[in-house]
Amino acid sequence: MKKYIILIPIYNDRESLTKLIENINLELKDLNSEVSIMIVNDASSQQITDTYSNVENINSIEIINMKENRGHARCIASGLKYIYENKEFNYVIPMDGDGEDRPEEVKYFIQLAEQTENKTIVGERTKRLESFFFKTCYQFHKILTLGFTGQSIKFGNFTCLSKSTVEKMLNEKATWNSFSGSLKKIEKDLLSMPSIRGRRYFGPSKMSFFNLLKHSLAIISVFRKSVLIRSAFFIVFYILLIKSNASIVTSLPLVLLLIMIYSISNLALRENMDEFDKSLLNIHDIEKIK
Repeated sequence: MKKYIILIPIYNDRESLTKLIENINLELKDLNSEVSIMIVNDASSQQITDTYSNVENINSIEIINMKENRGHARCIASGLKYIYENKEFNYVIPMDGDGEDRPEEVKYFIQLAEQTENKTIVGERTKRLESFFFKTCYQFHKILTLGFTGQSIKFGNFTCLSKSTVEKMLNEKATWNSFSGSLKKIEKDLLSMPSIRGRRYFGPSKMSFFNLLKHSLAIISVFRKSVLIRSAFFIVFYILLIKSNASIVTSLPLVLLLIMIYSISNLALRENMDEFDKSLLNIHDIEKIK
């Protein structure tokens, strides 16, 4: 029997987490697999622990309480490191704790994983339920990433990682900065399944325009060598194109490009292998709920 660990980073949002765990339990009813849940509490300012009753289909539930808030991506990275060093598993399924990663798709991940041999599976977004403005920004993010890196990345954190992929991610410093960027960098042979972005159970989405922009640039920063090469070609071509009609307006794309290069260079500094290796020192304690 294969063992699966669902990895959930959380900051506050107790109600959503409780509902998510209840729904995951319902979806696991007829599966012949051992599924556990590992929650990484990113130094929440509110109580997140609940009784989590009626979770008979979940093998175990643990909460890793962190001392300092490090952010979503680093919670996942720390969780992967802890699981790899301390747990027996075949696959890890990172997912958001607010309902936007739908619990019914956990079942689909497991069913597909049971039919494959140590293949990592990604949830490729086919439909999103956000506003038109946000969906437009997300499409722009995908085009920007493809244009400057040559990489088509249609997935987020919601994936099903084989143990061998987890090991590779722990040896890649980009994991400390961008989950999806790192995964795309280290794994070329990924399986995919359709995934619909759900709605938050409670409250508004935390993915603002600014956070989406930062997320996009963090992914791009993983492939910064390609970005610099492509940017250099673009700059030369664009200067030749506008040299007879140079103005403040026509120079604006070059200014924006330079700002982007500066931004991804700063984000790339977050790729710190020493911090990643020492990330488990940030653990305050571990609660075993079940």
